[in-house]
Amino acid sequence: MTFPALTHVAITVSDLDASTEWYTRLFGAGPVLDEDEESGTFHHAVFALEGGTLFGLHTHTTSGPTDAFDERRTGLDHIAFAISRDDLEGWVTKLDELGIKHSGVKDAHYGSGISFRDPDNIALEFFAPPA
Repeated sequence: MTFPALTHVAITVSDLDASTEWYTRLFGAGPVLDEDEESGTFHHAVFALEGGTLFGLHTHTTSGPTDAFDERRTGLDHIAFAISRDDLEGWVTKLDELGIKHSGVKDAHYGSGISFRDPDNIALEFFAPPA
């Protein structure tokens, strides 16, 4: 039996409207689902990405910690989106157009990438494995 592919990622955000607008600009399309979940414990906006992966933004009806994301804390470190090395420079231009601060293209023996952060400081990356 082979291990299955990742089908979706869901992140909790502090301001659903602001994050939905930010990710809509980044992804170039709005969410395919934007509703209260049946249990009533959270609202989600879900984006459909290339390759069938769903990317969800959640806001919960009960309050929790309010501190900012920090990849050094146990849990999520970052989310990486697959890309070819040839497309990285185009994403530098696109992120600049969107006013999103980023690392620029960084090359390493294990691949190349661009790091950036969302409005809640969640670490994101475009990543291309080595050729």
